[in-house]
Amino acid sequence: MSLNSIFQYFVPKDRKFFPLFEQASTNLIKLGETLVEAVNTTDTDKQAELFKEIEKLEHVGDGITHQIYLELSKNFITPFDREDIHHLADALDDIADYIHGSANRMALYRVVTITEPIKKLAELILQACVDLDKAIHELRNLKNIRNVADSLIRINSVENQADYIFDQAVADLFEHEKDAITLIKYKEVLAALETATDMCEDAANVLENILVKNA
Repeated sequence: MSLNSIFQYFVPKDRKFFPLFEQASTNLIKLGETLVEAVNTTDTDKQAELFKEIEKLEHVGDGITHQIYLELSKNFITPFDREDIHHLADALDDIADYIHGSANRMALYRVVTITEPIKKLAELILQACVDLDKAIHELRNLKNIRNVADSLIRINSVENQADYIFDQAVADLFEHEKDAITLIKYKEVLAALETATDMCEDAANVLENILVKNA
């Protein structure tokens, strides 16, 4: 093994993982923004383009996740527990997957009429992604623990709001929607959106665990 290869094991911790996590969280904001734009447009062609953009961004997220795993296998020194790095990478990837899954369901099921609950859930997903991004950018320097904690609290609040909107929307579907296929379509879309907020809360829980161990 060359001297340079040995040196790579001791590269300062902030040159590898923090930039990758920040890229992942920034990509999540782009996904959230594109989703919000897609559910608020009345132009079906534009919406189709935005759904394709979401798919591309999800692939970008996959690439970042793969790079984190690669760096984890190559680097001896890590900024926090290897298990936590793996969990955080997984959690961020799950958010991207469910945002993409939500858009994919709308496209495949040909959900033409975008309801208010769908729009509200998309906005909550974006809000949670913004707060996740703020928290992750604070990981480089844990002096601002209060800022991280505030972001995590807001994410938990978003998830609670999403639960309420989902439950109410499904109840309304069962009460007013007479066509079973339409009901199933909308319930599937709503469930994917709500699960995306669950994944945001999971990522927040991983961050909270990192704070407890390292603050």
